[in-house]
Amino acid sequence: MTVRADTLGRQGGRVAVKTAIPQLTWTQVRPAPVVLVTGPETLLAERAIRSLRDTLKAADPSLEVNDLDAGDYAPGELLTLASPSLFGEPRLIRVQGVEKLTEAFLAETLDYLRAPDPDTVLVLRHGGGVRGKKLLDAIRSGAGGGIEIVCAELKRDSDKHDFARDEFRRAGKRITPGALRKVVSAFADDLAELASACQQLISDSSSEIDEQVVDRYYGGRVEVNAFAVADAAIAGRYGEALITLRHALASGADPVPMVAAFASKIRTMAKLKGARGADGQLAGTFGLSPWQVRRAREDLQGWEEAGLAAAIRALAAADHEVKGAGRDPVFALERLVRVVAAKGRTAART
Repeated sequence: MTVRADTLGRQGGRVAVKTAIPQLTWTQVRPAPVVLVTGPETLLAERAIRSLRDTLKAADPSLEVNDLDAGDYAPGELLTLASPSLFGEPRLIRVQGVEKLTEAFLAETLDYLRAPDPDTVLVLRHGGGVRGKKLLDAIRSGAGGGIEIVCAELKRDSDKHDFARDEFRRAGKRITPGALRKVVSAFADDLAELASACQQLISDSSSEIDEQVVDRYYGGRVEVNAFAVADAAIAGRYGEALITLRHALASGADPVPMVAAFASKIRTMAKLKGARGADGQLAGTFGLSPWQVRRAREDLQGWEEAGLAAAIRALAAADHEVKGAGRDPVFALERLVRVVAAKGRTAART
């Protein structure tokens, strides 16, 4: 499957430059004379390059693998490694740091693109920035007969949710929607940690992974506790929210991400208040996943605009105070929980 640069979607991101070569997601990597791996998401880039190596190795175990650094390049290295060998074994040349390339590397690689060796796959890893643009433009114009693997940063919650869902899907493991939401919430700030957590659950769980399994492994993570507090408060369960909050704080939770969990949920609720349409349609409109739309709609049951406005004001005040403007961040958190839970109780009674 080939995707356009300006419509890569959840794991590609946007690339303004038009291109004459296929632009693929990291899961679609395949052999080509030149494989350009771009974007700042290191985990996805490493996976793509490793997958390519495994594919080539499976096709021919005699594969010769060599590594170069474009920022510390000695003239003639590429030509030497790409020259036909005595026994004709295939070669994989992996080049890191193309965003730091030397003039010698630029000149010799541009020359190489005119006639790539048919038995060599040249992988060029460019992490971002304007340096090396001349080389990237040449490859994207079709020189060398290459492909581009776009590894843009996964910023949106929906991107991370889809990434984690695909981790379990590829492993043939079933995970409940609630459990998936919890694990993504727990590791939303670090994709490598999220991937590691998914693999841990996959390797250690023999049956369906539910919320209890995630809690058993990662219940101490700040973000999981934070969303548990927010969920209880929004539903009007003040006592549960307060107990969970105090447990999280006693376990070392930082007030700032605790408030961030409230912000994430209340912001989504505000976006969807009064919105009409199918879950999938609204997900596309607001940059969310359908499960986020469904959850926000459930949270909004009975909430009036006045209550939502009061919660937003309380959220803004708490955010201001826990980031240094107040003397007691714990009190600010407890007040936020009290205000939101009060509005939640009112919503539950309507």
